[in-house]
Amino acid sequence: MSDDNFKKGQGAQRNEINRFDRYTFEPDEDNFQAQKTQFTEVFPKTIVNSVKSPDLAMDYSLNPYQGCEHGCSYCFARPTHEFWGFSAGTDFERKIMVKKNAPELLEKFFQKKNYIPKTLTLSGNTDCYQPAERQFEITRQILQLCLAYRHPVSILTKNALVLRDLDILQELAAQNLVSVSFSIPTISEEIRRKMEPRTSTTKNKLKAIEIFTEHKIPTGVMVAPVIPGLTSDESLNILKTVSEAGALKASYALVRLNDTVEPVFVNWLMASFPDRAQKVLNLIRSMRGGNLGDKRMYERYKGEGNIAEMIHNTFALGKRKYFAGREAPKLSTENFTGTRTQQLRLF
Repeated sequence: MSDDNFKKGQGAQRNEINRFDRYTFEPDEDNFQAQKTQFTEVFPKTIVNSVKSPDLAMDYSLNPYQGCEHGCSYCFARPTHEFWGFSAGTDFERKIMVKKNAPELLEKFFQKKNYIPKTLTLSGNTDCYQPAERQFEITRQILQLCLAYRHPVSILTKNALVLRDLDILQELAAQNLVSVSFSIPTISEEIRRKMEPRTSTTKNKLKAIEIFTEHKIPTGVMVAPVIPGLTSDESLNILKTVSEAGALKASYALVRLNDTVEPVFVNWLMASFPDRAQKVLNLIRSMRGGNLGDKRMYERYKGEGNIAEMIHNTFALGKRKYFAGREAPKLSTENFTGTRTQQLRLF
């Protein structure tokens, strides 16, 4: 597959076979780009996930949408789409499930007897500010509830659409109830357009960081994934750039391609950067014990070998140089009421 065959506006270059299906069929590739995003309303019985993984720094997560239009080829959430009978390939980007009853379920969760509040993370799996949010506004309703109940919430997104909710975020920040992080794996617009085709431009993300900083909303950056041979040489420049924009903290994660993420990413890489594809894959394997993925607790984030060590050392240097003396505030749980306050007027 060559650059001439790269399908623009997509991360996945095809629909991968669902590993749980007994029967499969080959789709008509000529109609690939004619596909439009389909939205399906679903009504889960619960909406808040209790995060049990010991190597993840979150307690609760909430995802208003299943699937993500952003189209990032490396997205670790892709295999979850297979449990719904879809493909982790183009289906993940074009068949989005919308959890319209999420606010109702969240309020019931807040009202549970003996509930002990802990920070709620939005986008633990798929982006809460993906393009669908412009239409459905589920994330905005969730933020309104967090404000009404004075419940802490952290946001991770790739989309500057989060600026739409500046009014609510300001009120949350005034009570130390919110933090926002932007995922910025690259500041090369050429790479971004191919790697995460329907996300906000890096320029717009940086502008959003500046605006949030101006309004005293604590903001950070997640440099993820770091892809050796493709984005790893940008690490220091990314840290310098986001620091100058006002970010209070920066974290990072090495690329790992588990389950069906592997064929999606490999096909994307072959189509979009054929000249360096094999080099990139070999470098990833050098960090993953000869594999492209890793599911071992803790080790999945550390990686191994010289390349992984070089990346870790680069970020340690960048943090010392560009983030010395900066610290994001710990969000407050002290004012959680368990009942609505008058701030529900924002609905």
